[in-house]
Amino acid sequence: MLSRFMSGSIRNLEREYNCTVRLLDDTEYTCTIQRDAKGQYLFDLICHHLNLLEKDYFGIRYVDPDKQRHWLEVTKSIPKQMKSQPPFTMCLRVKFYPPDPAALKEEITRYLVFLQIKRDLYHGRLLCKTSDAAMLAAHILQAEVGDYDPRKHPEGYSSKFHFFPKHSEKLERRIADIHKTELIGQTPETSELNFLQKAQSLETYGVDPHPCKDVSGNPAFLAFTPFGFVVLQGNKRVHFLKWHEVTKLKFEGKTFHIYANQKEDKKIILTYFAPTPEACKHLWKCGVENQAFYKLEKSSQVRTVSSSNLFFKGSRFRYSGRVAKEVMEQSAKIKREPPEIHRAGLVPSRSCPSITHGPRLSSVPRTRRRAVHISIMEGLESLRDSAHSTPVRSVSHGDSFMTRSRSQAADVGGSTSIISDEAYSPSDSVLPTPVAEHRSVEHAAAAAAAAAAANGASGSIQEEKESEAGTPAAGEPGGGEVDGGGRATAQARAPLSEVEQANTFVLSVLRLLLVTVGLLFALLLLLIVLTESDLDVAFLSDIRQTPEFEQFHSEYFCPLRRWFACRLRWAGGLLIEEERGAGGEEEGAPAE
Repeated sequence: MLSRFMSGSIRNLEREYNCTVRLLDDTEYTCTIQRDAKGQYLFDLICHHLNLLEKDYFGIRYVDPDKQRHWLEVTKSIPKQMKSQPPFTMCLRVKFYPPDPAALKEEITRYLVFLQIKRDLYHGRLLCKTSDAAMLAAHILQAEVGDYDPRKHPEGYSSKFHFFPKHSEKLERRIADIHKTELIGQTPETSELNFLQKAQSLETYGVDPHPCKDVSGNPAFLAFTPFGFVVLQGNKRVHFLKWHEVTKLKFEGKTFHIYANQKEDKKIILTYFAPTPEACKHLWKCGVENQAFYKLEKSSQVRTVSSSNLFFKGSRFRYSGRVAKEVMEQSAKIKREPPEIHRAGLVPSRSCPSITHGPRLSSVPRTRRRAVHISIMEGLESLRDSAHSTPVRSVSHGDSFMTRSRSQAADVGGSTSIISDEAYSPSDSVLPTPVAEHRSVEHAAAAAAAAAAANGASGSIQEEKESEAGTPAAGEPGGGEVDGGGRATAQARAPLSEVEQANTFVLSVLRLLLVTVGLLFALLLLLIVLTESDLDVAFLSDIRQTPEFEQFHSEYFCPLRRWFACRLRWAGGLLIEEERGAGGEEEGAPAE
């Protein structure tokens, strides 16, 4: 039996899993990983595939069976994190947006950030005024189509491309005018650099919205940026806390707390409610990682953070990786020939640009590309990445962003102002994702249309398949709510009731009492064992000679010890009698 058990364990260790990671250009990197492979192995594999050295800004994202999105932790086993059956599907995304993307050392890194921000623009996460939107879209056209050519670009050509969740004829004409007149002669590299500089100046650069509700039950979106923590409601920013002001991030159940100290020793506590406990934990972990990455000077300053003040309660998490300052210092030391980048042209079918990768590993994974008709891509693309972005750029222009202004918006974030001509929502492009990849294009289109007609109720969301849509449905005023995995709900979830809060408090007190009693009992047993032993220690000898110990020893400990010894002898006697009885029966059997 032992040999079979050991051989089975060895087979389990040798088991391999197929893993597919969708890259930023929509190619798919497929490889096999061992059962005990950690996240760092897969991440390094992908970066080697992309010939990427400035990799600290990126991460691998996945969705668990409960439709909750996560960042893959590099220090933990991949199969244990996925909580699903192989093959595993994940995607590569920007996890920490660079504060100044134009200052990145290598062009390959800038190109990947460009692809991410282009997704943010399409999925409604990058809010901007019409004039800024037209300029950004024109830079995308110039980078991926090249100079305007009347023979290739007929009247209305810009309407065939989708850059935003919402389009208007006026905006399309403005995009075409800029592309025809202002960007002639710009190379793709220059256009991408100008695009990054323009996007970086916007308030919503890099926002990854987490849907929550405030204490009044009003929908809100929480996000972490390179400069601090923001709360968005409508198309306004109602709170902004710089990282040096944030002192603690906590969560318990679905409740998320932000503690901060502002100028003049003003202490504030913001409380929000996530759709699920899993979504709240993901929000907390994102906050811990962003705060460590952008706030600290060295990675040696990173400490393990607990979600609770009590050591025996809550979750513990530690950011593993370099901080922003170290990443910039390391990037400055890069000295190599720039890797070649092959940019595929932007076409109406929205097939994505590709990268000519550098040297690959001996076991070359296959890279697949899919091209889908534009009408389907409006559904698939939107859902594909609706929650895949990350930290934010919140430039302090005195402006703010996101639709309903509330009384609480006036204090923390300074003045608020609308920064977009239309009240865009991060959910504007959230459409249902196909349940299975093998479905036909027509079937997927029909499913998307049917779901859109049913108030945007989303279907099962796969990982990029990756969609993880993270925000309210587009057709509802003020937006519905999307749970942590991306499913839109028409009705808002109310915050914890008074009964639930009271039950939580009672459980916390009982837990504290139980642990305290257990610790006291363990210490008492340890003290008794030490004092009863023959150890010749001056400290123990002094304790034994005290009158209190002698009284405790004679009146309580000795009777208790005799009682235990009596019970043990009695139990031993019963066992001996049973053995003798059984032996007598065996001896009498042959005589019969």
